[in-house]
Amino acid sequence: MKSTSSFDVIIIGGSYAGLSAAMTLGRSLRTVLIIDSGKPCNRQTPHSHGFLTRDGDTPGQIATIAKEQVLAYPTVSFLSDKVTQARPDDNGFWVETQSGQPYRSRKLLIATGLADVMPDIPGFAECWGRTILHCPYCHGYEVHGQPLGILANGDMAYDLVRLIQNWSRNLTLFTNGPATLTGEQQQLIEQLGVPVDERSVTHLVHQAGNLEALAFSDGSRHELSAVFSRVPFRQHSDLAEQLGCKLTEMGLVKAGEMGQTDVPGLFVAGDISTPFRQVAIAVASGAKAGAWINKEMIEDDIALKLSIVSS
Repeated sequence: MKSTSSFDVIIIGGSYAGLSAAMTLGRSLRTVLIIDSGKPCNRQTPHSHGFLTRDGDTPGQIATIAKEQVLAYPTVSFLSDKVTQARPDDNGFWVETQSGQPYRSRKLLIATGLADVMPDIPGFAECWGRTILHCPYCHGYEVHGQPLGILANGDMAYDLVRLIQNWSRNLTLFTNGPATLTGEQQQLIEQLGVPVDERSVTHLVHQAGNLEALAFSDGSRHELSAVFSRVPFRQHSDLAEQLGCKLTEMGLVKAGEMGQTDVPGLFVAGDISTPFRQVAIAVASGAKAGAWINKEMIEDDIALKLSIVSS
């Protein structure tokens, strides 16, 4: 990276949203530092789908190509490190990394994403992102028509059954204990022809993350190609909260359409502020945030020039 500690924009998080914002800013002639710790949430997912021109590539392939293209812009730098602290000052922001190096910028963009919290079911974490799936738009086509399961209960189970039955009629709902569905929900699920299995799941039978079956407390098992499930998540970093951002009831950072937060000069992009966790959406949010950051800097610069002329 270039030997300077001051930039127009520092981007914390160098995955799809952060790289997209950096490209927009690099093309706007802004000096940009991307700081990334190298732990994207989809790092064990074998293939990414739904992103035009890159459908079926691995997440790593997409990120590698993106990084190469972004760093072709001479004003953009990349640092492999982890930001541990961030604070505002009168002229922007200071951040400090795990290696102890401080950096300063006029604007700050946080694109650190979310961390999924795995349930205490042996085999679940190993299959997550491979054959335990959260998004049918990302992975439903590859398993459509196959024997699929939904591992959920209550309202979430109801929502997933309605959604996933579009991809496969060979579908079973596993509630992992007594069902907490309402009578109306149970009736619709029955009408859709989806059986409900209330047995307790003890573990997932798999080979290197490739699901073979759910195993139950009675010693039996149910063979499946894949399971759809949703897990709780938390912010991958508390930097936005450190700087004064508020979280929504879902645990996402409150932000406007262009990624602007209530903290002047601070922006967010990607999964940190949206429930739609897809590559295409992350890229779009980064591009919008980058454009709005550049617009703010242009307005700031014009206002400064006018104040100097008038004085």
